[in-house]
Amino acid sequence: MTTVNPKLVLAITALSVFLSGLFVVAEAPAADAQETAPAIQLRIGTVAPEGTPWEKQMKSLRSHIERESHGRVKVRVFMGGSLGGEKALVRRVAQGTLECFAGSTAALGSVVEELNVIETPYLFDDAAAADRALDGPALPIVQSALTEHGFTFGLWAENGFRSWFTRERPIRTPADLRGLRMRSQEASVHLETYRAFGASPNPIDVTNVLTSLQTGAVDGFDNTPLFAFATSWYQAAHHLNLSQHSYQPGIVVYSSSWLSQQPADIQELLTHIPASIVTEGRQGVRRMDPILIQNLERAGIDVHRPTPAERQQFAAIGRPLQERIAGQSGTHGRDLLRALRGR
Repeated sequence: MTTVNPKLVLAITALSVFLSGLFVVAEAPAADAQETAPAIQLRIGTVAPEGTPWEKQMKSLRSHIERESHGRVKVRVFMGGSLGGEKALVRRVAQGTLECFAGSTAALGSVVEELNVIETPYLFDDAAAADRALDGPALPIVQSALTEHGFTFGLWAENGFRSWFTRERPIRTPADLRGLRMRSQEASVHLETYRAFGASPNPIDVTNVLTSLQTGAVDGFDNTPLFAFATSWYQAAHHLNLSQHSYQPGIVVYSSSWLSQQPADIQELLTHIPASIVTEGRQGVRRMDPILIQNLERAGIDVHRPTPAERQQFAAIGRPLQERIAGQSGTHGRDLLRALRGR
């Protein structure tokens, strides 16, 4: 029988312990490398109310981004102005302290002046004309102007054609707007439009409009039937002129400084959103308009549908603003106006 040397056993045991320790140390970094990286946080700020087609579109956008990024991007949508008013949201995205803004082109116009041109009065006769221009020749000009001011284009959304709501005085002719104190969006293009018609614009943030209407601080406002319903502003109005004087698209933009720090495939994902999400957003709003107008009438609001001749009276005053606003709107203002007009 072979005799086992006790010293050899101790040596082998010690060597085994030493080597196993080496393996544990060697394997530890591999385990760490397999840990899941923290998700990229994408916060979207908007004043659009909950329970609307805008929220539905934002949910579709969130689902698309999270699904296609395989969970690498976590999207949070803050509705109803919970992160602040539109101008404040735009400033935060420009500064890079908020990743994404979803709202009106006029709000972005406070920084990117060219975008004011889109909402000039009587620029589009119908939604189809607006879609053709915004999806076609106007898009590269919009993208370029945004890039120069620290934003990256994401996708179009929809508010729609704005019309005039008033508390006491019905609007039938341009003269009827003279002297009225009208709530205006905090955007130069809307302020200039009211002044052209002789009204006194009062810029008020979305969150304070209803109180201003109820207390009589203002005599009326302009917006879409959907926005008037979603915010309950219609409750303080007795008259609606379906002037459809200004088309207002929604827009989603990212902070360029934030986006540039993301992986290339994530940048590609965020800037190439499927057209179906844009179409869904537009059609969701547009399908509701006829129903909402009927509901406004049932609520006791006097709804006036202008004749072509009546519309022309307003357009004759409003259309000259297009050239003036374009001339005041950055280096690309006139180019954008030509593209929006289709020439």
